[in-house]
Formats: sequence, structure tokens, C-alpha cells
Amino acid sequence: MVNRRFLTTLLCLLLCSGIAAAKDANKFYKSGNDRFSFKVQPFMGTYLMPSSNLSEINPNGPAGLNLGVEFPSSQQRPWQQYLNNPTVGLGMSYIDMGHKTMGEGIAVYPYIMLNGFRSQYFNLKVKLGSGLVALSQHYYKALDEPIPNKTFATTLNAYLTGGLNLEFPITRNITLNGELGFFHMSNGRTREPNKGANVLYGGVGLVATINPTAEDERQPITFPDLPYKWSLNITAASGVHAADRTDANRFAIFSFHVGAIYNTCNWHGIGLGADLFYNDAIGNPMTNRGMYRITNERWRRMRGGLSLNNEFKFGNFTAMLDWGVYLFNPVRNLYANDHPIYGQGRRPLFYKSEGTGTDERFHYIRFGIKYRVYDNIHLQALAKTHMHICELIEFGISYQIPFVHKGKRINNKKIFHHRRNWWKEY
Repeated sequence: MVNRRFLTTLLCLLLCSGIAAAKDANKFYKSGNDRFSFKVQPFMGTYLMPSSNLSEINPNGPAGLNLGVEFPSSQQRPWQQYLNNPTVGLGMSYIDMGHKTMGEGIAVYPYIMLNGFRSQYFNLKVKLGSGLVALSQHYYKALDEPIPNKTFATTLNAYLTGGLNLEFPITRNITLNGELGFFHMSNGRTREPNKGANVLYGGVGLVATINPTAEDERQPITFPDLPYKWSLNITAASGVHAADRTDANRFAIFSFHVGAIYNTCNWHGIGLGADLFYNDAIGNPMTNRGMYRITNERWRRMRGGLSLNNEFKFGNFTAMLDWGVYLFNPVRNLYANDHPIYGQGRRPLFYKSEGTGTDERFHYIRFGIKYRVYDNIHLQALAKTHMHICELIEFGISYQIPFVHKGKRINNKKIFHHRRNWWKEY
């Protein structure tokens, strides 16, 4: 097990990095606003939807310490205005997983706090964040244990968190903070076993604001609306999928997506998309999962579907949440076990899950984030799941074609071009 001294040292280094970032915050925001806050918040949690392995180990609930460095809105960017001036932060968490077999972890994640209800006595905010968590224990480090750790198979895992945040001002620069939240950890099947952990937690702590009297000398800027209502997204992505606990058995996955998005407002868009997926692990003779019948026909490892797409815009970052239904799905006819009605391993087009241990459903969820690196070009990371069971994590590149209104084109700019800092031209 990685000892506590190592974890403590790593946490201190991360905290020092946060302090350095806070000192240079005005360089990043270019707003003359040097206010920032430190958050310290002990927490306790409980596992949700425990796997059979967690039931066998019977760990205590996770507990630990959340740290954060937060920066208030500078009111000098369009997305800050559109989202009612949220707070962004860098979070660092130490997590005791509740059992020696489960070990400990350190998570690092950027997050955003969206303003909800504000009053004289308290502020309610919604917290959303994602990052990475390093774990001291996983399956391959605990093989000599009576019951190995089947929850995680890698040291580095994805970390997703969200929840409600309550702030109660005590003094001008000290605030009592309470949080009820949720976090998820898994490797997205880049290595098996990958049960993952879902945790509901609650914490109470303090927030100290540095230089609370410093007010932004600049007046809030009024920005124009987005110059387009519709856009077309074209995305290609790939990754790897682990089908069993044999290190050699890693399989390629690919996807292609085309979707039309209608912007309901400056920070949200909704639309329809078409998806094509290929997962080389399905029915591959090299895999020994036993869930599917063996096939050498690659077309049977493909699936196609239609999806409802949602985009939430945070400046150059965009969060995505899609829900889709498979309309082309040869995978449903590759099950190793026969269906009581259809037989021969077959399933109807809209088939139900057969309980614990089955991965597939007739519908899918994709969620992730993309970052605009240059004008129309984005880099993105997405997870594809069947309900709470993750099938894969993929990384790709996206090209967004905006359909700029004729009356909002500037200096005969191309209708299909959208500059990264478009608002500077208006």
C-alpha cells in the first residue's frame, strides 16, 4: 500500500500548486480582481449500488478531506455573464476508502459553482466537477488478500462529482460551508475488473476569502448574444476496451457522430444526432468473458443509433449529455445465453436488461466535455454507458459548423466559421 506519508506529501504539493495559481489569478482573468478563497471541508459518505465485491469486503463508508481554491467571476467574459457569474475552482480531495483492501485516494479536479438561491443569510449553489483520482490499492495490488479488490483495476481513474453547496456568512471573509454531493470513480473499462464506486457524501467546513474588500474596478461588460442559432457537430473518437482481466486482451473502439444543435439560449443547446460505434471486444475470439458468442464478422461488432443531444457552454469548454437508442444493433443477437422467447441468443430490438452482470441495453448514454482549441475545432473526452454501467471511454476531435445569421456576419466573414473569441469582433 502506498503509505500515508506519500499521500500527504502529494496533497501538500497539490495545495501549493493551488496557492500559486491563486496568486496568479489576475493574469488568467485579466480583470484586476485578486479575490480568491480557500476551502477546507471534512466529509463522510456511503457507497451506493454496492457491487458483490463491496458486500464481501464490507468496507466502512468513505471519509476524507476536501480542499479547494476558488475564484469568483470577473464579469469580463461572455460565459460568466450568461451563467449569472459562477465561481470556478480547483479541488483536491483525500479519500479513505473505508477498508485496507480498498486503500486511499487523492483526487484533483476543476469544478464550477453555479449560483442558485441567494438571500441575506445563505447562498445555495450547484457544484459540478470532473478530474482524476489516484488510488493506493487496486485488484493487481491485492491479489494476496482473501478477497481481492474487484472495484478498481488501475491506480489512475476518472473522478466525477456534483452536488448542492450551502454557504452561511459568518464574517466578511469567513463562511461556513455545507455540501451534499455525489462522486463516481472508475477507469471506463480500460482495464478489468472495473466495478467502480458511487458515493453519496456530506461535509461541513469553512471558506476563507483572501482580500475580500477588493472590488473589480471594471464595470461588468454587456456581451452580444451568440451570432448563430444552429450548428452542426462532426466528431470522430477512439479508445481501448478491456474485456477481461488478461492484460493482453485490450481491444480498439471507434465512434463517429454527426449532430445538429439548436441553441435555446447563450449557454445551452439541444438537438438530434446520429451515432456509429465499433467495439472490437464484442464476440472477439480472444476474449474470454463468455457473455457473447464468438464471431469473426466485424460488422456484428458495430452499432448505430439516434440520440438526443444536450450541450452546456462554459466559454471554450462545453459539457455534453446525450441519450440514444440503437436502431442498428447486431450485438443483441450475440448473447451466449438463449432468450426464453426468441432463442438462439437473440433479443428483440428494444430488449430489457437481464440483471446484474449484463452490460447491454437497447439505449445508451454519452457524457463528457470538449474544449475549443482553435476556432471551429474541439478536443473532447466522452464516456458511453448503459445506465450506470460504463462500456468505454473515448477521446476524439470535433469540428463545429455554425450557421451564422446573415444579419450578424461581420466584414463578410464566412458563414461556416466561428472564431474562438468571436465576441471581441462585436
